[in-house]
Amino acid sequence: MRILFLGDIVGRAGRDAVLAALPGWRARLAADLIIVNAENAAHGFGLAPDMAQALLAGGADVLTLGNHAWDRKDLIPFLGREKRVIRPLNYPPGTPGEGSLLVGLADGRKALVVNLMGRLFMDPLDCPFRTAAAELARHRLGVTVAAIVIDFHAEASSEKLAFAHSFDGAVSLVVGTHTHVPTADAMILPAGTGFQSDAGMCGDYDSVIGMDKTAAAARFWKKVPGERLAPAAGEATLCGLFVETDDATGLARRIAPLRQGGRLAPAWPEG
Repeated sequence: MRILFLGDIVGRAGRDAVLAALPGWRARLAADLIIVNAENAAHGFGLAPDMAQALLAGGADVLTLGNHAWDRKDLIPFLGREKRVIRPLNYPPGTPGEGSLLVGLADGRKALVVNLMGRLFMDPLDCPFRTAAAELARHRLGVTVAAIVIDFHAEASSEKLAFAHSFDGAVSLVVGTHTHVPTADAMILPAGTGFQSDAGMCGDYDSVIGMDKTAAAARFWKKVPGERLAPAAGEATLCGLFVETDDATGLARRIAPLRQGGRLAPAWPEG
């Protein structure tokens, strides 16, 4: 299975760039599954229903969220209707929406996509390790599902690495989101799980993690509340990860970072 994962969309610059790229990228990469983290798509904070609909119509198969899942109250009833948008699974029972999705591909294969949130320097949610173990007990990679992808939305790279090593061999890919900075550690772990600490963001990198740099820097200088942060509006860089899995086992056999446009050095999967 050929999987494309794109990191956090930040604001209009990120949304427009993703929507422009997705159709061509699906064809160019022959992608079977496209997953996009969209939790910062609405002016940097949350996801609006109309934006979610546009991204799904534009080529995304699944949208994942994170700590800004509830910033837009109009998304809450939408999550009950649109199962292709998932929030972290380790929110407490009874939280609106779902934390995982079983995706059926056109050729009959199935892929499980799971969204989880870390706890270091984040909200104290239910344990993501135990939550993942319970979810994975219901599915067997290479037997009941052809691929399992986990978006681990977390601050600390140590927690992301510990999580990935804990489930090495049980899932196809663990990819980190949230920090908005693409890390240089894309790799296949010893038992065959693909991993990258953070996919980066889809947004303007002439910024402070996607937000206007002047207002963001002023907060550090003055240490008093200032104007509301707004997304930077320059040319976006699209950042993500491409993974190809083995048809028999579901484990990763190729992993490569993807960066296009904007300010960062470009990277494109070969072959």
